[in-house]
Amino acid sequence: MKKDTKTYLVIGATGKTGARVHRKLDALGLDVKGANRNGEVHFDWRSPETWAASLVDIDAVYLTYYPDLAIPEAPDDIARFCALAKIKGVKHITLLSGRGEPAAQVCEEIVKNSGLDWTIVRASWFNQNFSEGMFRDFIEAGDITLPVGSVTEPFIDVDDICDVVVASLLEPKHNGQLYEVTGPELLSFSQLAEHFTDVLQRPVNFTQVSLDEFVSSMQHNGVDPKAIEMLTYLFTEVLDGRNEYIADGVERALGRPAKRFKDFIADNSNAFSEV
Repeated sequence: MKKDTKTYLVIGATGKTGARVHRKLDALGLDVKGANRNGEVHFDWRSPETWAASLVDIDAVYLTYYPDLAIPEAPDDIARFCALAKIKGVKHITLLSGRGEPAAQVCEEIVKNSGLDWTIVRASWFNQNFSEGMFRDFIEAGDITLPVGSVTEPFIDVDDICDVVVASLLEPKHNGQLYEVTGPELLSFSQLAEHFTDVLQRPVNFTQVSLDEFVSSMQHNGVDPKAIEMLTYLFTEVLDGRNEYIADGVERALGRPAKRFKDFIADNSNAFSEV
């Protein structure tokens, strides 16, 4: 088998998906560099002067955008990054995108029209928001407190996203593919609480609160204002029922089903310690 001599760059290598993609490429013995504000390769979306140096001698890029593709600056940043990547000789970009976000789909089109080989991975909400994200405290407190009603979401396991991304970087058959990746079941936040209760064998409730109460709580807990802004956008616009369907991206890309939410809880039970 021909040795893979490409060099891979992971933008956002300390993020939920980026860290996993970096680890997996490294474990495969591939030449991979991690880029972030304080990492091996210095990269900052707010400092465009850092972009060019990160792309020297890079063949393929896993591109995640901080804080989210929905912010107004994102299309210009993605367009400039793709143009620079092409000049620097990059051949392929895999972009992590979000479902039901028109602004994110603008960025997808920019990548598609960049002149580079591309794969789009359009993901639903991450399971890991509850194990290593800002919602983990809810599980420890035994109460998922959010400004959302009965709307359902097909939560996706980040390990599944990682596997799709890695496949897209290594196998040419994924070029030009848009994979909409979701979990295999639609779940409301109330049903999530029931799953946590069942698997962890301790009560986890769901409480619906107003948006104002939620924002005040986030501010009180010192959450970054941009993160609060994005959560407000997600809860007031994206979680309006537009994403209440299951997509087959994981199965199409990998030939296997996506992980179920209860299996995610069981596999990560050590992350859900009691207060």
